Amino acid sequence: MSAPARLSGEIALLFETVGRDPRHFGALMRLGTLLAESGSVAAARTVYRQAIRAQPNVAGPLVCLGTLCVDAGEHVEAERLFAAALELDPDNREAWRGRAIIQEREGNVTSAGATWQRAFPGGSFETSPWRGDGTPIRLLYLTSALGGNVPMRHVFDERLFEVTTLIAESAPPQPALPAHDAVFNAIGDADRCSRALAAAGRIVASSAAPVFNAPARVRETSRVNNARRLAGLEDVVVAPAVELARAALSGPEAATAIDASKLGWPLLLRSPGFQTGEHFIRVDAPDDLATAVAGLPGATLLAFAFIDSRADDASFRKYRVMTIGGQLYPVHLAVGDDWKVHYFRSAMAERADYRAEEAVFLADMPGALGARAVAALRRVAALLALDYGGIDFAPLPDGRILVFEANATMILAPPDGDPRWDYRRPAVAAAVDAARGMFGSLVR
Repeated sequence: MSAPARLSGEIALLFETVGRDPRHFGALMRLGTLLAESGSVAAARTVYRQAIRAQPNVAGPLVCLGTLCVDAGEHVEAERLFAAALELDPDNREAWRGRAIIQEREGNVTSAGATWQRAFPGGSFETSPWRGDGTPIRLLYLTSALGGNVPMRHVFDERLFEVTTLIAESAPPQPALPAHDAVFNAIGDADRCSRALAAAGRIVASSAAPVFNAPARVRETSRVNNARRLAGLEDVVVAPAVELARAALSGPEAATAIDASKLGWPLLLRSPGFQTGEHFIRVDAPDDLATAVAGLPGATLLAFAFIDSRADDASFRKYRVMTIGGQLYPVHLAVGDDWKVHYFRSAMAERADYRAEEAVFLADMPGALGARAVAALRRVAALLALDYGGIDFAPLPDGRILVFEANATMILAPPDGDPRWDYRRPAVAAAVDAARGMFGSLVR
């Protein structure tokens, strides 16, 4: 039986148990955990609330619900839940961890340092279960409390890897590292996680094991820095970008500041450190600037020139290739009517012709893009020098590529079970296998 089938079966059995006994605390807690892990967060919240009602004097469900609130950015409610948990259990490390994450995200670095020590006196090491035969690949997995981490759950198969996660911000200056065969720096967002990347740099310096996605290389992939260095590559087009203080974009001289940047109109504004198009907008004219800035969080904002990449059919396209161990792997093509095209908001599910186009790209990337575009992608990958990363781009009519984003934070996730996506599975599986092989080859 596959892992998803086993998971679904266990969830069904737990629902039956809770249906018979709504106050069965053990079943409620296990069910909440499985629902959260499977992505059914709203249902998990409901179950944890029921667990709180069943055992109001136990800290566990308060912490679990608070953690879900942290993940959703609901810091006030999360802090209330963690405070209640600590009233019941003053040494509850997970509640202190949740508080530390909130403080990190809100910029309270001094307070966060002390709170991390309450949560993890020796560093936040958490080892996942290994369920394989023989000897596991022991991987030290570095993450940031602020998010911006490389999603790798589909790569690190529990039958092959024993993964010990360390939140970089929580690590003492000289942490005693557990035994490991390799280090993977999963901190991928250079704009959001500069403090975490600095901490990760100190951690990997104390390890003699191979390091994947060295923190110093990831730090080079901020959006503004990428715009600068990718612009010098042959056959690569990238939108010019600048970082500006919010004050410079909010006052009466805001339009002058934009004009001085030579980005032109329309332009794109985004808050640093966000992904999947969140807090990323197009501003068509100077009169629209004040309203646009008011709706974006952050003390600084990133401004980009807008390059119209519509194809002959007036649709926008965003291709994604992964760069893994120095090789390129096509993983998807999204087509849509909006300039901010992402796979989850594209027209791929509705349009068979778009899926057919994607199938051609996945099966024969050089044939779909042309040699000039593939060579340009290889130049981008070489400049990134990441062991694991991705490039989002659109091919231009003359054979060059317009790069939207190039960094380590790209999602590599298998499509759902809908038969419409069967053509996508071999390409994603090839990239996943390449990642697993890359980690395995250097530690065996």
